[in-house]
Amino acid sequence: MYAIVELGGKQYKVEKGITINVDKIKGQEPGNLICDKVLMFSDGDKVIVGKPYLSNVKVSLDVIGPVKGMKVRGIKFKKRKNYTRTLGHRPLFLQMKVNDLIIQ
Repeated sequence: MYAIVELGGKQYKVEKGITINVDKIKGQEPGNLICDKVLMFSDGDKVIVGKPYLSNVKVSLDVIGPVKGMKVRGIKFKKRKNYTRTLGHRPLFLQMKVNDLIIQ
């Protein structure tokens, strides 16, 4: 059983018990969150697709807190000028654990 949800303008495939990293949402503190923007739901043999969202399916999420992702490296280079510069940053994510898929 899984669902496709929209969080922060991006789509994520969620199942019960998994942990996902979503782009950081401003003002979101650790605690419980109910996501009602469910685009698709599948229980193994039956698939329900929303237009654009499903009204009878919700996803219960437990917000763990902010985490940093893997380092992203970039490089600037100019040929024959002896110029090289390495850039990098670690993006911030909001880690969430999926508690349950609620069907009404």
